[in-house]
Amino acid sequence: MAKRIDVKDLDIYYGKFHAVDSVTLSVPPRNVTAFIGPSGCGKSTVLRTLNRMHEVIPGARAEGQVLLDGEDIYASSVDPVQVRRTIGMVFQRPNPFPTMSIRDNVVAGLKLAGTKNKKKLDEIAERALRGANLWNEVKDRLNKPGGSLSGGQQQRLCIARAIAVRPDVLLMDEPCSALDPISTLAIEDLIAELKKDYTIVIVTHNMQQAARVSDQTAFFNLAGVGQPGRLVEINDTEKIFSNPNEKATEDYISGRFG
Repeated sequence: MAKRIDVKDLDIYYGKFHAVDSVTLSVPPRNVTAFIGPSGCGKSTVLRTLNRMHEVIPGARAEGQVLLDGEDIYASSVDPVQVRRTIGMVFQRPNPFPTMSIRDNVVAGLKLAGTKNKKKLDEIAERALRGANLWNEVKDRLNKPGGSLSGGQQQRLCIARAIAVRPDVLLMDEPCSALDPISTLAIEDLIAELKKDYTIVIVTHNMQQAARVSDQTAFFNLAGVGQPGRLVEINDTEKIFSNPNEKATEDYISGRFG
């Protein structure tokens, strides 16, 4: 079930370095929210705090709140592994397990969680591959290695793997940056389909992509050299691209900097 995310006064640190300053935003369910902004402004860092992935980096920490339907995912009683199951992630470069079969790639998370029933795993693999719009291309070679697929297919395989565990939210960190235009279009079409069932947050360097796929857009920027990244504004995508509230947003979108 798609869930709402509310971020309140989020500060992110790597050791003593203050990476992101006081971000507050909301992501409605069944909605695509795009994070845009220049390199190094904290887009991917904020994305990774939404499922506690940043914690795998030594010395990284977050202060503030990230609420999933009102539940703080940083509460001491919350298991980060469970958070990452509930809030799935697709990375910049396709990262299937190259020697593992296509089928086993999809159900890897379920097997890790203890599901052993082959019939059930086969059904979930088919559902997830259909959900990732990949089933018709791979149904006759499910036992072939995941690494044998093209780049665009590998990325859709990673999306299938992410949705196989039925997360509530799907995070995508520049999912098309390593792909050709045709594969990019396939992923964008897929995002439009997936938002019927999931809450989606996507980081993208491609402003046209943000304009095409998202319902709302958040613009991040750096306050200055050595300063933390910050959220400048978040609004409906149409408003951000046609009539933003902040001059910095307008300057970035029109190509005057960034």
